[in-house]
Amino acid sequence: MNKIMSDHNQDINVFPNKTATGVAAGKAIETCIVKLQSTQNSVRIIFAAAPSQDSMLAYLTNSNLIDWNKVTAFNMDEYIGLEPDSPALFSSYLNKNLFSKINVKNKNTINVHNGISNELTRYTDLILDAPIDIVCLGIGENGHIAFNDPPVADFDDSETIKVVKLDHACRVQQVNDGCFDAIQMVPEKAITLTIPTLLRGKHLFCVVNGVNKSNAVKDTLTGPITTSCPASILTTHANCKFYFDEEAYQETSKLQKV
Repeated sequence: MNKIMSDHNQDINVFPNKTATGVAAGKAIETCIVKLQSTQNSVRIIFAAAPSQDSMLAYLTNSNLIDWNKVTAFNMDEYIGLEPDSPALFSSYLNKNLFSKINVKNKNTINVHNGISNELTRYTDLILDAPIDIVCLGIGENGHIAFNDPPVADFDDSETIKVVKLDHACRVQQVNDGCFDAIQMVPEKAITLTIPTLLRGKHLFCVVNGVNKSNAVKDTLTGPITTSCPASILTTHANCKFYFDEEAYQETSKLQKV
C-alpha cells in the first residue's frame, strides 16, 4: 500500500519497500515518456547509475509502451581512474541494467578514457544540442545529486560538466552500496554533470531508498536550500517528483508527527 504525501507543494510519494518505490517511479516515468513521444520524435533522458535505480530501471526495460528507438540516453557522472572494463563504472552499470535490454536511438555515456578535456567538450556539446526532457536521479548520503558533493556543489555553476574531487562521505557510500569492497578502491575523482544542467531537465524523477539516506532526505525536504545539502535545490524545480521507501523517509516522517 502506498502513501501519497504532499508538503510545500512537493510531489512526495512514499512506499513500503525499495521494489514498490522503483515500480511506482518507473510507471510515472513511463507515462511521462509516452506522453512526450506522442508529440516528439526524440525524448532525451539523463540516467543515474546506482542501486537505488535498480527496480525503476527493471520496470522501464520491461515496458511495452515506450518506443526506445525514439530515446536519446545520457549518464550523469562517471569515475576517473578505473579500468575501461571495470564493472564499477557507471557506464557498465547502465549497460547491464538498461542498454543491454533495450535499443535506444542514441546511447551517450561519459568516457573518461577519451582524454578528460576532450570528453568534457564532447559531452557538453551532446547535452546542449537540445533540451533535456527527463532526469532520473537519486540523492546521496551526503545530500549530493550526481557527483555534486557539498564541497563542490554550485547552484550557479557556469559549466555543463566538470571534474570533481569526491567527498569522503560520498566515497564511503560507494562501499555501503556494495559497489566497492573498501574505500581505498573508490576513485578520488570523477566527472559529473553540474547542478544547473540537471535542473534544466523538464521533468525530474528522484528515487531514494534506505535508512542511510534518511537524514539527507529530511534535509532536502525540510531544511534550507543550501549547497551543504545539494539535493535541497530539487525542491525549487517545478516538475520534480520524489519517490522514497519508508526507510529513506523515516526521519522526515518523525518531524511530521511532532
